[in-house]
Amino acid sequence: MKRYDLTAEMYEERYAQEQKAKYWAALDKLDAADCIALDVGCGSGLFFSLAAANAKVLVGVDFSRKLLLKAKEQAHAFQNVLLLQADADHLPLGEALFDAVFAFTVLQNMPKPLETLNQLKLVAKSGGMVVVTGLKKVFSLDEFMDILENSGLNIVSFIDNEDLNCYVAVLAA
Repeated sequence: MKRYDLTAEMYEERYAQEQKAKYWAALDKLDAADCIALDVGCGSGLFFSLAAANAKVLVGVDFSRKLLLKAKEQAHAFQNVLLLQADADHLPLGEALFDAVFAFTVLQNMPKPLETLNQLKLVAKSGGMVVVTGLKKVFSLDEFMDILENSGLNIVSFIDNEDLNCYVAVLAA
């Protein structure tokens, strides 16, 4: 949390282009229209402009208070975005609530990525989608695939594009 609080002011300047490339790659592989969606690790809210317009409700969750303050600025443009400060490993949400769960640039920051993925699966509706990324400089392809396969989620789409610094996985709950 401290690291992200410290970088909150420059987060978008530093990561916007890279993050948006991941968002587009993932959204190209699924239909998230008219869904109840969760953006875990929402950061400064960059994803809101792409997802909120099509979602019934979009809940943004982040551990960093300062990034959530930035996300609040982005959320003002939408009436369907709610924000919550929480740890991705201990989401204070009920089970099977979300049609789509997004976790961009989250798993590599977690102590036990498989446990985090299981938490995402828990809040996704049966038949819902879970979208995660894995930073290539942290996870080898084999390591990331092991995490995905051990999660019990079904891989719908997997993107290993050399233009992206992450693997992008679209999974069915």
